[in-house]
Amino acid sequence: MAKFLAFGEIMLRLSPPGRELLLQTPRFDVWVAGAEANVATALAKLGHDVGFASMVPDNDLGRSAIATLRGHGVDTAAIQLGGDRMGLYFVTSGAGMRATEVIYDRAYSSFAEAPVAAWDWDALFDGVDWFHLSGITPALGPVPAKSAIAAVRAAAARGIPISFDGNYRAKLWERWDSDPRGLLMQLVEHADLMFGNHRDIALLLDRDFGGHDGEDRRRDAADAAFDAFPKLKTIASTARHVENVDLHRVSARIDTRDGHAQTEEVVLAGIVDRIGGGDAFASGVLHALRTGGDIGAAAATGLALTALKHSLPGDASLFRQADIDAYLAGGLDVRR
Repeated sequence: MAKFLAFGEIMLRLSPPGRELLLQTPRFDVWVAGAEANVATALAKLGHDVGFASMVPDNDLGRSAIATLRGHGVDTAAIQLGGDRMGLYFVTSGAGMRATEVIYDRAYSSFAEAPVAAWDWDALFDGVDWFHLSGITPALGPVPAKSAIAAVRAAAARGIPISFDGNYRAKLWERWDSDPRGLLMQLVEHADLMFGNHRDIALLLDRDFGGHDGEDRRRDAADAAFDAFPKLKTIASTARHVENVDLHRVSARIDTRDGHAQTEEVVLAGIVDRIGGGDAFASGVLHALRTGGDIGAAAATGLALTALKHSLPGDASLFRQADIDAYLAGGLDVRR
């Protein structure tokens, strides 16, 4: 297979053990995290050649993060050492009717402070035939936003397909005098595949899609996005209904200019960790499309990997094709 390249911040996630509140007891579970790093990890686990471009500090935290990605099979040659600090975020897992809470501590991180000139796209795109990034990078500040825009322009100039995951993070955008719509528009206009739902499209186009429910609303939003972005070919999304933190109902959908594929809703009970479920979905869709699947297979595979990720603590999906096949086969008995 030819090579994926993902670009974004790699972080450490710190969570209280079990379902404790933050610092209820003085302990943390720690995982390597970050939306784009999660996608790179999941694709590598599924057998793809995938590299990751980022920057981390030259200390034990940064080097441990690199070692973790490398251990999962990600090509880490494009991760630079520089800057002063590792981006962090804290996740307090919800329980019952108490929602999961996220606190970011990523200001002035090595990646957020990396200058636009740090990224040599001629070298980074050598041998690459798919580029993935998300809306988190431009939310980090004006310089990462310029880097993201430079990246998609360089990829588009080389004819490299681009997938973009909206991943709107209000807490990050609100930290600075930002223009989310204006910046995200400059990224989506270069994308071939967008991961996002009607709310993401409503933000981009500054219009409401609340006149319909369910599938009609999502198709209306997709049609509007296809009209606004001539290069865009595919939109992939999930719909989630939360009964409580342990019980969600999730479905997946893929829209193209000519049609769509919609899965049935699946019930996810006994959820271990929902963080990273969207990244798992993106990985499953990319995997299926890259291995010759149609949009129906891509929606089903994305949903399968999302469902499996909810069974695993931490941010990244670590499942292989055999796990997806077993899930799709519907067997929940012990695999001996």
